[in-house]
Amino acid sequence: MSKRYVAYYRCSTKRQGQSGLGLEAQRAAVAAYVGDGTLLMEFQEIESGTRADRPALDEALRECRMRGAVLVIAKLDRLSRNVAFISKLMDNGVDFIAVDMPAATRFTLHIMAAMAEQERDMISQRTKAALVAARARGVVLGGRRGDHRIEDHAAAGRQRSAEVRTSAAQHLREDHLAVIHRIQSEGATGLRAIAREMNARSVMAPRGGTWSAGQVRRITSQAGSVS
Repeated sequence: MSKRYVAYYRCSTKRQGQSGLGLEAQRAAVAAYVGDGTLLMEFQEIESGTRADRPALDEALRECRMRGAVLVIAKLDRLSRNVAFISKLMDNGVDFIAVDMPAATRFTLHIMAAMAEQERDMISQRTKAALVAARARGVVLGGRRGDHRIEDHAAAGRQRSAEVRTSAAQHLREDHLAVIHRIQSEGATGLRAIAREMNARSVMAPRGGTWSAGQVRRITSQAGSVS
């Protein structure tokens, strides 16, 4: 089976989106990279650096999760400054590739996060150095504050990691349930029929592989939508 991709194109201004300026180059770059692979879907968005919502990106990530596809973008420009983009990619657990910098995978995002953390550490070190200098001048400083304990930050990190895993799993469950409901609305009612249709639509099962009636039952058990 050829590798599967979902493309995400971004224009910075409405004028660029309407004229196609930049979009054609992005599409050409993605098409050249995908080559013999399968480009399942393409999503386009006009956004500025100030926008926090990314509806087209949300749709692209949803398709990647359901189909086991890789998100492909033409350019990595401004990614390191786009907090919303980085957050969505990390929280959704989707692999991605930037055509202009193929080595920039999800691992790169972790490096970027580490760099941000390092910068915070450097700020902390500078603050501590300033406090030492203040003490040397005779300035009376307060005692240790509970919210600066190392163990507290470590616990927060573990909690954040667990939240990311839970968020990704919840996103995938919601995606699967939405597709199941769509299939039901089109006339398929039985568990086996729905499983066959999920497989026909190339929707990956929760743990990979193909769908079975039991997997459909588990996804819909709480909603009570399939008998």
